[in-house]
Amino acid sequence: MSLLNEIMDEINTVVGQVSDNQLNDAEKLITKDKRIFILGAGRSGLMAKGFAMRLMHIGYTVFVIGETITPSIAKGDVLVSVSGSGTTKSVLEPTESARKIGVKVIGLTSNGTSPLAQVSDAVIVVPGATKADDSVKSIQLLSTLFDQSVHITMDALVLKVSRRDNVSNDQAKATHSNME
Repeated sequence: MSLLNEIMDEINTVVGQVSDNQLNDAEKLITKDKRIFILGAGRSGLMAKGFAMRLMHIGYTVFVIGETITPSIAKGDVLVSVSGSGTTKSVLEPTESARKIGVKVIGLTSNGTSPLAQVSDAVIVVPGATKADDSVKSIQLLSTLFDQSVHITMDALVLKVSRRDNVSNDQAKATHSNME
């Protein structure tokens, strides 16, 4: 078996364990009348930024926490927080603060009992290997399997939202940058 096939087998195993019900619960919180904020650190944060971009492509007002043009989060907003361990301080602490002021939280983590999962209104468990927990075995380094699988999971969530909102690929393409 080739290395690429081994990696794809790992991803298929993890993504196959993501709950449709959890995706549905998260989808209900993402609506056009809400501002959506995105938070993640390291590679997980990069995956979250890809999710933010796709939400923008389908017509959402979306901000990435930490960027210079991001306004303050407020009651009634939605925060999507990504942390493989569910304990990353730079993700967990702002998420807890946001929740206290009335922000709805969608958490993506590999650990369904983590502090991030506990503070989330909707949690999506993506049970890929992380650097903090090696109970899921992977041939890949650190949290690569989680990051790959969370990227696919968030793309599936965007697809669900776009279908619900009747946003076609052509409509999304119209918002894509033509500066390339």
